[in-house]
Amino acid sequence: MARAPVMAAGGIVLRRAPVPLVAVVRQRKRNEWVLPKGKLDDGETPREAAHREVLEETGHDVAVHEFLGTLVYQSGGRSKVVHYWRMEADGGPVRKLMNDIKAVDWLTLDDAIARLSREYERVFLTQIGPIALAAAGLAPLFAPEQVSEPVSPLAKDDIHASLQTLTQAEAASVDELRHGLLRKVKAWLRGEA
Repeated sequence: MARAPVMAAGGIVLRRAPVPLVAVVRQRKRNEWVLPKGKLDDGETPREAAHREVLEETGHDVAVHEFLGTLVYQSGGRSKVVHYWRMEADGGPVRKLMNDIKAVDWLTLDDAIARLSREYERVFLTQIGPIALAAAGLAPLFAPEQVSEPVSPLAKDDIHASLQTLTQAEAASVDELRHGLLRKVKAWLRGEA
């Protein structure tokens, strides 16, 4: 008979700085760098557990924002299901780290990804980190270097030529559609939609 999965929650914890920073914590027992997270207590919602665990593991009280996603992996022969929220820390720590945690580091997104000890967390943060930064207004949702297929100069000229043939009303409609879609995505990422 399959064992019930372990339910846990945590955060992608951001700190505003000239270059935004992401919290990673070092476990004392395994000496691994991980994202802050922990198991749900009885009667606790995943969001409540995420807030409590991040406070215990980073020492920072945080503002909890939108839900970012779920990571599922095997741990000790059981599935572990971890729900993550975007969180922001402001100011310094408000309490000592829990005994299970040796250290907390605040790193750039790329450095945080590189520091994580577990491949599945590196992949998760690679996917979710840019979304969290964009939702916080700390980075564009899609940077030009993230476009998967480069547009050839000829295709750019074709697009430009096609846009030149639009009437003023059609061009305004395209701009309105583009900006409206961007507003909807940003509102959804902030949990307002």
